[in-house]
Amino acid sequence: ELVRMNVDVIFATSSTEVEGARQATKTIPIVFATHADPVSLGHIASLPRPGGNITGLTNQFTDLVAKELEILKEVVPHATRLGVLLTLTAPSHRPALQALKAAGEKLGVQLQMVSVHTAEDLDGAFATMARERVRGLLVVASTLTRSQRTLLAELALKHRLPGMFGTKENVEAGGLMSYAADFPDLTRRAATYIDKIIKGAKPADLPVEQATTFEFVINLKTAKTRGLTIPPSLLLRADEVIQ
Repeated sequence: ELVRMNVDVIFATSSTEVEGARQATKTIPIVFATHADPVSLGHIASLPRPGGNITGLTNQFTDLVAKELEILKEVVPHATRLGVLLTLTAPSHRPALQALKAAGEKLGVQLQMVSVHTAEDLDGAFATMARERVRGLLVVASTLTRSQRTLLAELALKHRLPGMFGTKENVEAGGLMSYAADFPDLTRRAATYIDKIIKGAKPADLPVEQATTFEFVINLKTAKTRGLTIPPSLLLRADEVIQ
């Protein structure tokens, strides 16, 4: 519909929206703000020279999930089995899965991967992880996990699973921890791309920029409810501690 309207620019914030826009047009400029991994997903040729009609900013998601797993392991240092909740239909979760497998091998932990597609899948996913006796949970960020953040926090508490999430909103809803790029900052920076394109710049000539600000958030109230001790070193590294 946007292509039929012949808009000047399409703002498609993440990889899911970019994929739809890419299939709809090869000529109208497309700007993204929080793309997970634009090179691996084939949406651009390279960060410095994107080529084509797509450009914007990346949140370095594939690298971030490995870091999230490392932090989770610090909270449960003796765990040998951790759960990973992801949505394999989300374009960004495919490269994230490979990054997590490599990180898990490096950390010496087995990963129980559970894919969900709708909110109705979450109860069964947690039941599966309970049967597999995982000691912690990494929730790979997606539209679903953000929209179901309250339910996810409740299920993690019910099953006594320390959780690492990919958005701050999940922690504000009662999740234990999150480590993520500053999405509002990326979105503000995307406005400069749109401005340049409207003034005549070509997307192919605008290098893709990476996230420069990251936030590590801990919900200490959730930790106390869970009877979990957060290492002082992690508390010192946190950008925000929710009391």
